[in-house]
Amino acid sequence: MKCVERSFFTAAALVAACAASPAGATTLMRAGLEDLVAQNHTIVVGEVRDVRSYWNKDRTFILSDVRVAAREVVKGDPKERDITVTLMGGTVGEKTVLIVAGPELQPGRSYVLFLDRGNLPGAPAVRTLRDHAQGVFDVVGTGADVRAVSQARRHPLMSDALGRTDAAGGAQGLPLEALIGSIKQIAARQAGPAGVPR
Repeated sequence: MKCVERSFFTAAALVAACAASPAGATTLMRAGLEDLVAQNHTIVVGEVRDVRSYWNKDRTFILSDVRVAAREVVKGDPKERDITVTLMGGTVGEKTVLIVAGPELQPGRSYVLFLDRGNLPGAPAVRTLRDHAQGVFDVVGTGADVRAVSQARRHPLMSDALGRTDAAGGAQGLPLEALIGSIKQIAARQAGPAGVPR
């Protein structure tokens, strides 16, 4: 049995569908850069400051709030600098909830994040990573060789309409500045001549 995701599923559906599958069997529908830009309201380059995991209000699911210091807002409100991203999963005491193909965010590390609002168990309309691992690019390297590499490269992807199965940017990723430039161009094109997102 495989879990297939075209877009953001509720946590209950994702967990229930994946429960019978081994971790390596989960498959996400490939999202290209055009899709990621179109489907997410906010895109930032930032550093994770801290992560706080907790039980939701009903104590039925563990969530994690990740506080991100945005270095650059590539799409969205340019004034936003302190952003909280809520994710499914985490560890509270001796209990751990893992989300297959979920994002991995660690304090002190930098990422490109594709963010939008979504409903998580007991947390409606929170800012989250609706595209799971595909919505996170690790920022790696130093100096002139800083690259952004999709976390989705570690997971099998179901082919898109053009038959592509590689993560956006490929296994080697893209130079960070090239990725930022591409995102800005795509966002401007998608906004149309009036500058209003479609």
